[in-house]
Amino acid sequence: MSVKIISAVKELPQYSRETKDILPFVAQWLSGQEDRFQRKVLKIFESAGVDKRYSIMSPEEVFTSSSFEEKNNIYSREVKKLGSNVLAKALSQNSWKPESLDFIITVSCTGIMIPSLDAYLINTLELKKNITRLPVTEMGCAAGISGMIYAYNFLKANPGKRAAVVAVESPSATFQLDDYSMANMVSAAIFGDGAACVLMSSEEEIAGPRIIGEEMYHFYNATHLMGFDLKNSGLRMILDPEVPLVISQHFQDIIHPFLKRHGTSIEKVDHLIFHPGGRKIVQTVSDLFGNLGKNIDDTREVLRLYGNMSSVTVLYVLERFLKKKIPQGDQGVMLSFGPGFSAQRILIEW
Repeated sequence: MSVKIISAVKELPQYSRETKDILPFVAQWLSGQEDRFQRKVLKIFESAGVDKRYSIMSPEEVFTSSSFEEKNNIYSREVKKLGSNVLAKALSQNSWKPESLDFIITVSCTGIMIPSLDAYLINTLELKKNITRLPVTEMGCAAGISGMIYAYNFLKANPGKRAAVVAVESPSATFQLDDYSMANMVSAAIFGDGAACVLMSSEEEIAGPRIIGEEMYHFYNATHLMGFDLKNSGLRMILDPEVPLVISQHFQDIIHPFLKRHGTSIEKVDHLIFHPGGRKIVQTVSDLFGNLGKNIDDTREVLRLYGNMSSVTVLYVLERFLKKKIPQGDQGVMLSFGPGFSAQRILIEW
């Protein structure tokens, strides 16, 4: 019995702007700050490697002072729409009936909803009443792969079943107008909003790349590197500039033992499906993989087209690979990093 990835589908919010069109809003926001600081921040936006981003709010709304309650209400409303749309689209494209799903896993960390998104999807799409549901929250950028890992383990233990992983994120709803820290500046420069759905199955007769193995890797004494502080104004970004260095220091331990445990090696891996965390992280990992004769061009392109959509982004990279004509027997590694600090990995074979 094997678990296969059937499909990855994306859904984008209604608002979008190219980075060059965001710069006037940024300049207006920073108008009370020192000229040197303003120039530095604008340069961060211009060199972030993001040409365009999508948002659940217009730029005017994003750069308008609002309460945590107001932002979270918008988040809740739009996440329900995006989640329903992307799941319905994925099911339709694969001719799956909503009631055929056995597991629904929803992923989001950029707002607070109780009940969680999966409860609303069960009602909106009329999923079966005894479906097993799991909301994955507070795992940040790593959680798209985390959700797939949980789905894999559900399916591995239950042959002939189907699962959907639905990730919806809105970093724009966490933007802090009164925070002039570098973490907030970098966050604003690289993040965008989006949604994705991955369908997986343990049915033998369904085709798709199979998952060979999965693992999480947890860094000790690194909880300070990435996350959110909960403030009265909302979720305030924590993003330590040491993240690329820490990834580099742990890279060998993250990649090689994992592949060895599953009977392969980096030399045998043909495709790298890496989460585009930001220009510096992408460059760090690109250099590390480049030394091994690999590239992460699709990762860089997703960052350019959409920005970092937290947990959603790696699933956009996966979607690009699933659309390619990849030879049977080729292997791929999915990799993302997130709060904890942790690395999430999945090994797949076509």
